[in-house]
Amino acid sequence: MELLHQKIINEGKVLSDHVLKVDAFLNHQIDPQLMVEVGKEFARRFQDDKITKVLTIESSGIAPGLMAALELGVPVVFARKRKSLTLVNDLLTASVHSFTKNETNEISVSQKFLEPTDNVLIIDDFLANGQAAIGLAEIVEKAGATTAGIGIVIEKSFQDGGKLLRDKGFKVESLARIQSLQDGKVTFLEEVGVGR
Repeated sequence: MELLHQKIINEGKVLSDHVLKVDAFLNHQIDPQLMVEVGKEFARRFQDDKITKVLTIESSGIAPGLMAALELGVPVVFARKRKSLTLVNDLLTASVHSFTKNETNEISVSQKFLEPTDNVLIIDDFLANGQAAIGLAEIVEKAGATTAGIGIVIEKSFQDGGKLLRDKGFKVESLARIQSLQDGKVTFLEEVGVGR
């Protein structure tokens, strides 16, 4: 996705060999036009998968998840990281370790929003070690539903999350795949001849 690649190059900040800061357009300030295009691309890539729900995680997954759901014409559900006084019964939960924040959170979704008949598309902003996507897939499994696929805005291909998810048999579609952040420079994995 060329627009996303250009945003990463022009507005992303490489903080280390493992950390890319994209708060100017994806996860603090959000570029709505970019999110529209992200939603369209996810909808295109998963158009044949009979998606009935989009599942994401707060808060950075909400914008791309919402746009994908809008394009697919289905509801979006987001897993909460914090407990709510109104969200206490019939919860589906999973533990998720955040690479960027170096902390583990219990995420939860109300059971009433995921049915066994649902075909779920998981959407997240980043894929590093794969723990968020695995946690969301665990919640889908606990609901008795099916994970149809996983859509990622930015995959750090030099970390093992993508391989882990693909080895588990998940269909993973990443809109931008980063091969390296070395020397303060973003290098994209060439999509030609590389399985997504």
